[in-house]
Amino acid sequence: MQNHQHHTDTQNKPTIVLVHGAFADGSTWNPVIQLLQAEGFNTIAVQNPLSSLDDDVLATQRVLNRIGSPVVLVGHSWGGMVVTEAGQHESVKSLVYVAAFAPAVGESVVNLGQGLPAPSGFAHLVSDQDGFLTLSLEGIEQHLAQDLNDSVQTQLMYATQTPIRARNFEEKVNAAAWKVKPSTYIISEDDYMLQPELQKKMAERMSANITTLKASHVPHLSQAAEVAKVIIEAASKV
Repeated sequence: MQNHQHHTDTQNKPTIVLVHGAFADGSTWNPVIQLLQAEGFNTIAVQNPLSSLDDDVLATQRVLNRIGSPVVLVGHSWGGMVVTEAGQHESVKSLVYVAAFAPAVGESVVNLGQGLPAPSGFAHLVSDQDGFLTLSLEGIEQHLAQDLNDSVQTQLMYATQTPIRARNFEEKVNAAAWKVKPSTYIISEDDYMLQPELQKKMAERMSANITTLKASHVPHLSQAAEVAKVIIEAASKV
């Protein structure tokens, strides 16, 4: 039983795989990636096409397939739908949800939100002729990332966002990895995109290890050090 010392050895640290949500791309994780790399963790951000749940799950599976070592799989927002299904992969040892959807089998984003008032950010979605959604600049500044107080950053987020197919929100997961793998959940208390009460309900339902932050829907940007700390804590148990 001497295997506890291996956490100090970079060679044996789990790889951290980060899955972004809607209205973003993999670069949304940059502040967290830098903090994890500084602690010696190999870290990879998936680039989700956001064109369907299946497409995003496949993009994540491709990353998991090429790593081949123990993984802590992290999902933000819509990325929670993706990691819930992709997390079945044998390499995944632990799941971390960051203000993320955590569905049970047969649930969609729409199902999960039923009976709750729509978050205020939803009033700022813009649909194109193909049924793909973006978030207006006001939506990003006032509802997605209102705690950033950094107009340069929020304008970059607006410019680089990946549109998400609106119908994705009706797509249901066919597996729930959190039922069989240890899970951690970061609740954002000042979230205008995913109701904090729904976050709490999902986190409790999966018996997750819960951290609550006074943050917007993007704690990985506004409180990157706190989010990195939670991920490192989950990784230390792998």
